[in-house]
Amino acid sequence: MAPPILKLDDIFLSFGGTPLLAGANLQVEPGDRISLVGRNGSGKSTLMKIAAGLAEAQSGEVFRHPSATIRYLHQAPDFDGYDTVAAYAEAGLGPSDDPYRVTYLLEHLGLDGTEDPKSLSGGEARRAALARVMAPEPDILLLDEPTNHLDLPTIEWLEGELQSTRSALVVISHDRRFLEKVSNATVWLDRGQSRRLNRGFGHFEAWRDEVLEAEELEQHKLGKAIEREEHWLRYGVTARRKRNMRRLGALHDLRARYRGHKGPQGSVQASASDAQESGKLVIEAEKITKSYGERTIVAPFSIRVHRGDCIGLVGPNGAGKTTLLKMLTGQLAPDSGTVKLGTNLEIATLDQRREDLNLDDTLAHYLTDGRGENLLVNGEQRHVTGYMKEFLFQPEQARTPIRNLSGGERARLMLARILSRPTNLLILDEPTNDLDIETLDLLQEIVAGFAGTVLLVSHDRDFLDRTVTSTIAPADPENPDGRWIEYAGGYTDMMAQRRGAIEEKRKADKAEKAKAAEAAPAAASSDGKAKAKLSYKQKFALENLPKEMEKAEKEIAAREAKMADPNLFTKDPATFNKLAAEMEKLRASLTKMEEEWLELEMLREELEG
Repeated sequence: MAPPILKLDDIFLSFGGTPLLAGANLQVEPGDRISLVGRNGSGKSTLMKIAAGLAEAQSGEVFRHPSATIRYLHQAPDFDGYDTVAAYAEAGLGPSDDPYRVTYLLEHLGLDGTEDPKSLSGGEARRAALARVMAPEPDILLLDEPTNHLDLPTIEWLEGELQSTRSALVVISHDRRFLEKVSNATVWLDRGQSRRLNRGFGHFEAWRDEVLEAEELEQHKLGKAIEREEHWLRYGVTARRKRNMRRLGALHDLRARYRGHKGPQGSVQASASDAQESGKLVIEAEKITKSYGERTIVAPFSIRVHRGDCIGLVGPNGAGKTTLLKMLTGQLAPDSGTVKLGTNLEIATLDQRREDLNLDDTLAHYLTDGRGENLLVNGEQRHVTGYMKEFLFQPEQARTPIRNLSGGERARLMLARILSRPTNLLILDEPTNDLDIETLDLLQEIVAGFAGTVLLVSHDRDFLDRTVTSTIAPADPENPDGRWIEYAGGYTDMMAQRRGAIEEKRKADKAEKAKAAEAAPAAASSDGKAKAKLSYKQKFALENLPKEMEKAEKEIAAREAKMADPNLFTKDPATFNKLAAEMEKLRASLTKMEEEWLELEMLREELEG
């Protein structure tokens, strides 16, 4: 085992009251890809800042290898003193680092380096900060929510870049699929202490549940032991004073352990407040368009949204997702075409920019709109502190200014407010930003079980796969030209269908080439030597490949017929996803066979002249 290049031992930190960190550990070795997970407010970012040397623990030991380089991705980068993004990114380089790395990273992150840092959007600021910390290829990269505000193509590029980097990684992220792709170990920060699993994030949730079950069983056993000792105290005390005092002391210790046990933080418990049922047809858009100058954002696009639909919008930043969403909900008029909204709509919106938050408001004032201590939830009067507890806020936080909350706590607060309002149309713009895994689980359950209609913009592939019934995406994601297509199912289903369309086009192109090859005159042998012949293996493949291709085409057609059922995804998403995955493999196999057959057929014609 390689010696650690970073080690945090028995880290303690408290801001008064319950300690934030109480004996937390973190060890990073070369080659480690660690996902650091835990609830919002559990101290993940604080522990990472202590590792980076940006915060001090009150006790504990911190070891950093003297020659190791460490870079930390700030949630809110400081651009003061830099005239351009390139200058900011290059300031992170060491004397021996390659300046070209900055150019390479900025290009792939969608920046040219000449941008003024003061005018950057949230997503652009995150990209600039990523270029600065990744360019030196440090020994350790500490990344705090690196995917926030990034679009899907950039997230997928970042996954590949981190998988190939020589740097050890410690990553905090809400994006399950991102963590699954980049991690090979998981550190769980829970109730101030840390546990390590030497496997990637994909194995974390099952392991966490096992740990909590074992802990609950241990507490149950401890309670039974206390009952037995209390029974002895009442009925079994003997005349042997020394033995009795020792056993009584042991009973006091058991009671102290039982009372001192701090269970896991509860789960968020909530559901969306019901409003009057909307009409069956919620939105009808007919050939709507939108352009800004010469740039087309939405080419003629039509869609019908029915009650109960959950529709996701995906695409690169700047493709026009938010514009299309505003047009569909009547907030923005189209240049041409019509949008009709259904009857009895009660709309609630979660904005990704959190513009609805006044940072000087207290939590109670924000939740009640300043109308006292109570709010109406599902027709029932609730005291604000009781409602807050369902979203894991403590009663003493009721008078806390919103500016004192972490990003995840602010997102949770906005979710609490939205869910208290009666609604039958939920508009969610990047709802997963900053949410911890457990709150994400709750949001998924709310969205999946919502009786009304949901329109959501998200870059979280796992969230989309678990919630949406259809996905709207640009026809050409690499060069958005205003054309949008609706696909059945979630993100993975959309990608499978898109690959299928590409394969069909390739198949048509190959057929055209094959016809052209058949029409071309055969080249005669220019020398008098004997003609070469196909090998036995090549002849066998040439004869049998058409049969195999026909068989694959029938299997694809059978699965397409099953997936044509419009209710299949809603009734049985597992079967739908299984069929989509099988079709993807079959199509890849068919493409390979077609290429091989075409090459062999052309070779046969050439040899037979």
